[in-house]
Amino acid sequence: MAATLEPIRRITLAEIKDARQRIANTIVRTTLVRLELDPDFPDIRLKLENLQPINAYKLRGAANAVAMLPDSERNRGVWTISAGNAGQGVAYAARQAGVPCIVVAIETAPKAKLERMRALGAKLILVSYDVAWKALEDRQYPGAEGIFVHPFDDNNFIAGHGTMALEILEDAPDTKAIIAAIGGGGLITGVASAVKAIKPEIKIFGAEPETAAPAALTFEKGSPQVFKNWKASFVDGAGGQSMFPRMWERMKPVVDDYIVVTLDETKRAMRLMAEKARVISEGAGALPLAAALTGKAGKGPIVAIVSGGNIDMQKFFELIA
Repeated sequence: MAATLEPIRRITLAEIKDARQRIANTIVRTTLVRLELDPDFPDIRLKLENLQPINAYKLRGAANAVAMLPDSERNRGVWTISAGNAGQGVAYAARQAGVPCIVVAIETAPKAKLERMRALGAKLILVSYDVAWKALEDRQYPGAEGIFVHPFDDNNFIAGHGTMALEILEDAPDTKAIIAAIGGGGLITGVASAVKAIKPEIKIFGAEPETAAPAALTFEKGSPQVFKNWKASFVDGAGGQSMFPRMWERMKPVVDDYIVVTLDETKRAMRLMAEKARVISEGAGALPLAAALTGKAGKGPIVAIVSGGNIDMQKFFELIA
């Protein structure tokens, strides 16, 4: 399988600008709001990707990736692997294109995410986290038919995510740092590719939970690492079991540093957004704010990307209580 993979290359600004036009009628140009905090805190703005039609940023990449498939291939249907948000993105884009969609979905994903994928017309194949992670490496799974859309290691998916950075730089040209959560690494690669092409002085930070931080470990060691102490947590949309070598190759030239936050810091960030900005964020969406509040990304202005808000409400209330 690996022999057919595209070689890794930088995603160009032209590709990202083209993607912006291509997906303009599918996605929402999301708001950037300033989080009102005491003067002792950094100046933080929230990029509200939880306001996308699927309540997560993945729609940007999915819409671009599905649109870029040749008609002959797309008509066979598409499939992807997901803990929920990528699956919703691909399902939404597939429904718009009028083609079938299969999602190899992680069985422990929040019920809300699984229900949303089904509601968008996706056929689900439920598997364990370990099986899904291996399928991401193999790019195949028995019974999953159609064209495979990789949820992060795909040039068109990444270019779609980069469109977010164009909006950020238009709305907050004074930005000093941008923080994005890392799951597979597609979001941060897309955003960083655009930012470094336009304003290379802006620092890009990745955020991960302490229970699943292979990117920070990889950065520290200088080569792709397996995170041996991986634990499942409510931060289901970020933090992997390992760093995919191809994604490390993509991230290495464009990401400046990595911040690991505790689960308690993440819960506090979820609560703070709910109290101060009336924003409901899932765990992964709160990681960048939690990272910004550590002070490790400087005094700002910092843009924290709220990547999604797909969380069962009962669970959300338990976490912020």
